[in-house]
Amino acid sequence: MLKRGPILLAGILAGILPCGAATSQTASTVLNNQVQLGDVFSQQTLNVETVTDSTTANTTATANVYAASTDGSDLDVRSNQTSSGDVVADTVLNVGANSGAATNLTTTAGGNLGDASIYGGTLTGVFNQATTASTLYAHSHIEAPDAQAGDVATSTQAVANNQNLGVSVAAAGVRVNQANAGTAYSDGGGVYGLVTGTAEMTAGAMGNNVSLSGDGGSGVRMIADQQNTADTTHASHFTAFGQVQDAKTTAIAAGNNLNAVNEGYLLDATVNQGNQAYVRAQAESSAANFGAGAAVSSGVGNSAVMGDIGGEVVIDNTQFNEGGGIEAVAAWTGGEGYDGLASATATGNSAVGYSCADCSGRLTVANSQSNTVDVGATATATMTTGRSVSGVANAVGNTATYYVSRPGE
Repeated sequence: MLKRGPILLAGILAGILPCGAATSQTASTVLNNQVQLGDVFSQQTLNVETVTDSTTANTTATANVYAASTDGSDLDVRSNQTSSGDVVADTVLNVGANSGAATNLTTTAGGNLGDASIYGGTLTGVFNQATTASTLYAHSHIEAPDAQAGDVATSTQAVANNQNLGVSVAAAGVRVNQANAGTAYSDGGGVYGLVTGTAEMTAGAMGNNVSLSGDGGSGVRMIADQQNTADTTHASHFTAFGQVQDAKTTAIAAGNNLNAVNEGYLLDATVNQGNQAYVRAQAESSAANFGAGAAVSSGVGNSAVMGDIGGEVVIDNTQFNEGGGIEAVAAWTGGEGYDGLASATATGNSAVGYSCADCSGRLTVANSQSNTVDVGATATATMTTGRSVSGVANAVGNTATYYVSRPGE
């Protein structure tokens, strides 16, 4: 079990130095340099008449991928990834009669993907990811106007730079630098005659993404710099059903996104996010007969969530959103059914930080947010006959929420 105090903090701070190295005699070192200049593409088409069990497709195209991990020893990583070509992933499903009890489609287009994790040691690292002017396009479509299915789940994702970090019973001092100039575009769609269960279909697009997960009494010091200078970051999803029990169509677009959650002694995060891209999220869905239906869209220039369940949280957050603006569009159209929802949320800059009161948590925050562009949310809900219809349209330039609470609150 790690002890909170000068020894832990000194180790974490030392880890972010450019020439820092793990100090254990059992330390592992990784130097990763990857450059992709050409295009990368993957495509598959499934033609299905009738199946009883399941229909599954997984289509992935990524310019650069690496993973590094240790169990019980220290790990020092220096990673440099550059993607310059177009990246395209495309999935098409044609159904004549029945795609089965479960239909699952996953389509992912990515520029740079990194994964570093540690258990029971100290992680130090500098992670650099750059995607130059290019197109990252994820496309997925289901054509089944005269067919049926049980449950349907689709995920269509385009992410230029993506860095994942995992820390368990460990300490970490890391720095992540991400720069994207490429257009990230996800385009999902589907038409079904009948879905007897749940249809959950999601499209997501991000310029830069950092995810950190810590547990087991860990301590983390991180610095993240994310710059999205692309023209456009766009996620859209369009669905139509003859009859569906429960349908949710979602589009999520973010210029820069960071999610860092630790369960331990310390999360110390310095975050700098700058977005210049036009960010658009659009979700539209319709059904002639339905139990519940929803179209949900969320567009944000810069988003950062930082929390520690069990210890102290120190946050220095800077967000600047400019360029093309933020737009979220959601539209739900229902014929005869029960409950319908259209929800659109557009945000220039968003920050959330939290700690745990029952764990003697403490929160120290420096927050700076600036938005210079238009932010718009549009929701349209239309129903012929039903039990309830709801619409939510929420647009905000800058929002920050920092709190200390008890578990469960």
